[in-house]
Amino acid sequence: MPSAPPTDIRKRLMALNLMNNPAAAEWIHSRCRNIRPWTTFLNTARFVAPNNAGQCYQRIPKNLKHFQSNYIFVFLGLVAYCFVTSPLLLLTIAATCGACYIVRQKNINRKIQILGHELTLIEQYAIVAVCTVPVFMYAGVGSAVFWIIGASFVLIMIHATFFAVETLNISEEEEGFAFQMETV
Repeated sequence: MPSAPPTDIRKRLMALNLMNNPAAAEWIHSRCRNIRPWTTFLNTARFVAPNNAGQCYQRIPKNLKHFQSNYIFVFLGLVAYCFVTSPLLLLTIAATCGACYIVRQKNINRKIQILGHELTLIEQYAIVAVCTVPVFMYAGVGSAVFWIIGASFVLIMIHATFFAVETLNISEEEEGFAFQMETV
């Protein structure tokens, strides 16, 4: 099987870059446009316990759809909090980014060769990744990831369960589709 020319691989890698990917850029812009007012999102007067399970099952999907962009920013806030409160993890991420920057700068001037084999930029990045995995494990990246996932899930589900979205004036176009549930 013939290998792809280096320019083709480079184009594919550039397509993964968020700034050069129009679909990713449009998704980010749509999330920013769809942020609901934070005063509405955090209005404690609208936090009411659901009367029954049916109301809860209707409320959660409506809130998840209506406040989707706000929930993404809650998740990003928890990620930022986790990085700020874990200096070793922050230092490890900075060191990894620095190592990748150095590899890229050295690769511009000349290619790195090991035992007569020229390493591509991807292979050099892979070596950096393999070398930093133990450091990330020591810094507690596993517990940080699970803490972020767990805290995000709990906070978002509490908000989606108790925020009375039915008291908002949401048009059917904005809502997308209506949930129809019958109590049995």
